[in-house]
Amino acid sequence: MLAYPFMRYALTAGIFIALICAFMGVFVVARQTSFFTHTLSEIGFSGASFGVFIGVSPLLGMLIFTCASGLLIGLSGEKVGRREASISVFSGLFLGLGILFLSLSKNQSNYATSILFGSIVGIDKTSLLTLVVLSIVLLVVVTLFFRPLAYNSFDAQGAEYNQRFNQLISIVFLILLALTISITAQIVGSLLIFVLLTIPAQAAKYYVHTLNKMIGLTFIFVLAGVWLGLWLSFVTDWPVSFFITVIEALLYGSALLKQKISNAHN
Repeated sequence: MLAYPFMRYALTAGIFIALICAFMGVFVVARQTSFFTHTLSEIGFSGASFGVFIGVSPLLGMLIFTCASGLLIGLSGEKVGRREASISVFSGLFLGLGILFLSLSKNQSNYATSILFGSIVGIDKTSLLTLVVLSIVLLVVVTLFFRPLAYNSFDAQGAEYNQRFNQLISIVFLILLALTISITAQIVGSLLIFVLLTIPAQAAKYYVHTLNKMIGLTFIFVLAGVWLGLWLSFVTDWPVSFFITVIEALLYGSALLKQKISNAHN
């Protein structure tokens, strides 16, 4: 398997995808933003369509659309009801624009459509380099904001006393989430990145109870899903996304079983 360059590229990409999803996934779970994560993954498709329409990189279009969405949602307020209503409004608006741009575009739209499903085994050296560079930039920014993000996400009572700080960190987080989806969706697809940003972190919280351990275990879960999924896809010729999704679902199922057994003993 390692004799093929595309498999080596895919395995390397898996490491950086796992790193991003580990750091961002725990905050997605803690802040209960799975719904917005799913919405952003769909908006990423619209952004790619926009990029195709104006003749620039679909990745640039994704960055514009997802970051704009994150900023608008962050400015709309912290209350759950207001936030979810805003997500629905902006989701419909950006998806509608994406469909319009795709229908008006005279260029090939295959790339924009593939954003939904991705193709990690189709990654080339240039795409891998782009992923690595953008991942490093994202991880540096996450590191700089790590302490306020952790405080704001895991200490809800303390964060309530500083609403201005609360909204600022919320905007930072949503933009980081938008960057995460834009960076990774071009490799694994918008639909699969939603799985990798939510299920592994959800599973990890049942096994460990500190932030650093959650990040470490989430990284292992994501990397195991991607690498094992690649190997199973290689030997069976079945879609890699199918295997990754099944593996992550099994990990989550095992976490729920472990929690149920622990509760029974208590």
